[in-house]
Amino acid sequence: MVEQLATLLEAGVAPESAWSYLGEFSTHPVVSVVSRAIASGSRVTDALAGAVAPFRSTTAWRALGTAWAVADEAGSPLAPSLRELGAVLRDRAETEREIEVGLAGPLATSRLVGWLPVLGLALGGALGVDMVGTLLGGVIGWVVLASGCALLIGGRLWTRSLARRAAPPVGAPGFAFDLVAVALTGGVSVPLAKGCVRDASARFDLALRAEKDLDRILALAERAGAPAADLLRSAARQARRDARIDGKRAAATLAVRLMLPLGVCVLPSFLLLGVAPVVLSIVSSTVSRL
Repeated sequence: MVEQLATLLEAGVAPESAWSYLGEFSTHPVVSVVSRAIASGSRVTDALAGAVAPFRSTTAWRALGTAWAVADEAGSPLAPSLRELGAVLRDRAETEREIEVGLAGPLATSRLVGWLPVLGLALGGALGVDMVGTLLGGVIGWVVLASGCALLIGGRLWTRSLARRAAPPVGAPGFAFDLVAVALTGGVSVPLAKGCVRDASARFDLALRAEKDLDRILALAERAGAPAADLLRSAARQARRDARIDGKRAAATLAVRLMLPLGVCVLPSFLLLGVAPVVLSIVSSTVSRL
């Protein structure tokens, strides 16, 4: 959608008309709301802010609204800004998909192994062992049942905690660099550019990462007389490459770390819930015969 907007603007279509055309040929609810608001006389930025509000979980639309507001406030050309934003969003989506693919295997294995204790109970019942009666028929059975359930629940919670830590952090890496570069393209000063980015991101509730190198890059550009926008865009691309590498590393590390809850919690839970009742049943039947 962002690339289509950029193409229409590059063809000389006015921003309001571009949104109107998209509203005719798109079924996305945000596009429909924006196009109707613009048709009723609202500015594009105001229409985006009102349309994105019900879809706060959609980072891409918040990013579009923020970039549009920054370009509008700083007087930057919209088409190149949207073209760059389209590349940023596509790169971010590819990074998220790569991380999801890397995490899919370890998480699927963990979920499958997590059902071992339940499978052990079913298998014991299929073999003719009164698993429920053995677990509920005495103090030892209750202790085994409580210990097995506690280990099973603890293993699941531990696995979820590891998965959350491996998930990519919220926010678009390097996007703050891109937004400041968009503002500087409009010819505004560095303090005004940073103010535009701060106000626009707050208006659209976009979580920007604190880019520690932002001031350093701006100081370098000023000292060397180099174009700050180009240096910022280069730093943004590097930040996204780093995020992709970190995500792949986290996915690979998760596959090893998931062995800890498996060995410490899940397998002992399987022994307690799936094997121990069988042993207790055999022992109790043997003792009763004696």
